[in-house]
Formats: sequence, structure tokens, C-alpha cells
Amino acid sequence: MTAISRNQPCPCRSGQKYKHCCLPLREAGLPQPKVRSNQQVSLLAEVEKVQQTAMLRRESCRELGVFVLFSTQDGDAWVLETTERDAFQAGAAGLPLPLPVHENREVIEVDWSHSFALCGRRLRLTEHESGAETELRRAPTMQISAALRRIKKQYPAELLRQVHLRPDAAQSAD
Repeated sequence: MTAISRNQPCPCRSGQKYKHCCLPLREAGLPQPKVRSNQQVSLLAEVEKVQQTAMLRRESCRELGVFVLFSTQDGDAWVLETTERDAFQAGAAGLPLPLPVHENREVIEVDWSHSFALCGRRLRLTEHESGAETELRRAPTMQISAALRRIKKQYPAELLRQVHLRPDAAQSAD
């Protein structure tokens, strides 16, 4: 096995430098995410990374396509979806939560529990079921805002509108 420099791309193929991705997990003695073959991108693998970062109570913010994943120093982890402003919590107080994600090679299905809005330097979350609003005070809002802008620039609006399949559209496609 060859040594990996801190500034080299991470071997998990996240696109980030090793020092910002899997190195902190390795140094903390946490299990490393599995390397995906054929450059296959996995939302679940990225969520596991952000959960592990939350367990370390470190702030982080990552992008994966239309998703923004972040952790806070309080040990919380969240996944945001930029096209419809949906969210779900992946970790709380340093503990991982069960994931509402089902993925295969063609489709990623997520049972979103919240919607989100950035209001200045505050992240407001609204629970779908009850309508209860929460403000996440220690979220890395500057990084989230920058990630949202990059995603909007990177993908044409027409493509972003096609990200979601409606349940009735999915059934008629069968």
C-alpha cells in the first residue's frame, strides 16, 4: 500500500483533498468509507462520512451533485437537497441517525423530513409532518450558501427541474 499525501485527492473518490475528507476519520480511528468502483457516486457513502465527522464534533460542509451535506460542532449532521429545498437529519449530538435513503445504480430515493431556508446567517428548518420550525444556530451557513450558489451555476435550471420524479410520473413510466 502506498502512502497518501495530505494534499492528494482522497482515495474514496470524493473529489476532495485527503486532509479534508478521510484523513480526520482515520486519525480518529473511525472506519473508512468503502471506495466505490468505476467512480460510482454514492449518497449513502457521503452521508456516512458526514455522520463520522459529526461524531468527531467537527464542522464540515460537502457537496455531491445537488446535495449539500454538513456537520456541526454540536455533533449534528444534515443533508440538504437544493432543487426543492428538502432536508433530513443524519446525526444528532454526535450519534448517527437511521437514514431515510434507498439507492441503487439508477435512482436515489429519500424520505425527506424537513424543508429548509437560509435567512441571512441562519438556517431555518421546517418539519414536513408537523410544520414545526427550528433554527439551527451553529450550521455552517456561509459554506452552505456558497455551495448553493455553486450548484446553481453548475447545473442549468432546466436540468435541476428534472431531478425529481413525481410518484405519479414514476408509476406511469413503468
